[in-house]
Amino acid sequence: QVQLVESGGGLVQAGGSLRLSCAASRSIFSIYAMGWYRQAPGKQRELVATFTSGSNTNYADSVKGRFTISGDNAKNTVYLQMHSLKPEDTAVYYCNADVVVGSTTVRSWGQGTQVTVSS
Repeated sequence: QVQLVESGGGLVQAGGSLRLSCAASRSIFSIYAMGWYRQAPGKQRELVATFTSGSNTNYADSVKGRFTISGDNAKNTVYLQMHSLKPEDTAVYYCNADVVVGSTTVRSWGQGTQVTVSS
C-alpha cells in the first residue's frame, strides 16, 4: 500500500493556474500507475490524468491541452499542472496509486484537495 498526500489546491479565478502535488510514501518508480481524479458536488468521481511507470500519460478530453501530469522520482511526487482553469474544473482532486502485488493490483487514494475556480 502507498500513503499519498495531496497539496496545492485553492481558490483561483477563471483563466488562472494551479499546480497540485501528490507526495508518495515510496518511490514512484515502484508504482505501476499514478493518477489524478476529481469529484464535483453531486457528480461521480472522474479521471483527470494518469501516469504509468512507462511514462505513458492519459488525459480526459475535458483537460487535454490545459493540464499536464508529471513525476519527480527524486521527490516521490507526482504533479498536476493546471492552466486556463474553468469554473467547471471546480472539484475535490484526488491522487491515486496502483501497485501490483503478485497477481493483484492494490489502489490507494489520498485525502483530496479542493480546487475552486471562480468566474
